[in-house]
Amino acid sequence: MKNSPKLLLTLLVLTVPVALGANSPHANHAAKAQESQAAAPRPYTAKTPKLNKTELDAWLAKPGQLLLIDVRRPEEISAIGGFAAYLSVQANSIEQSLASIPKDRAIITVSNHAGRAGKAADLLAAKGFNVVGAVGAQNYEEEGGKLVKIIPPAPKASTEIKPKS
Repeated sequence: MKNSPKLLLTLLVLTVPVALGANSPHANHAAKAQESQAAAPRPYTAKTPKLNKTELDAWLAKPGQLLLIDVRRPEEISAIGGFAAYLSVQANSIEQSLASIPKDRAIITVSNHAGRAGKAADLLAAKGFNVVGAVGAQNYEEEGGKLVKIIPPAPKASTEIKPKS
């Protein structure tokens, strides 16, 4: 028992710097660097060309010839934004949706950083569609392009009259 205060003091001396070090600016910087590396987009590997803002704007000027297919989930489109007119087909459903995709227009696929868009574009091109490129909505915005934010309407209040009990 006589050694208990010394042991406690030794443990405090050894653990306090470690605990405080976890909150140091260097520790926070390292944690943020790890988060940003995890969130960094993967390199573009698709065969379909990845379009930049200028190239996409040139196609957007020809709406009668173009079909944008956004392969993102609806919550991504509403959170990040998208383009004014597009066909929404999620990436995992593209092959099942081939019959509903028109073949008479140039197609550009859209995702956040063009990764999923490139894969979808390659699949569509392999199936005979006229795919001209893939684009990342966030890349487009970073290059100065304007995205449309679609805010879902609030749920309507129920107008049903309930009988009193």
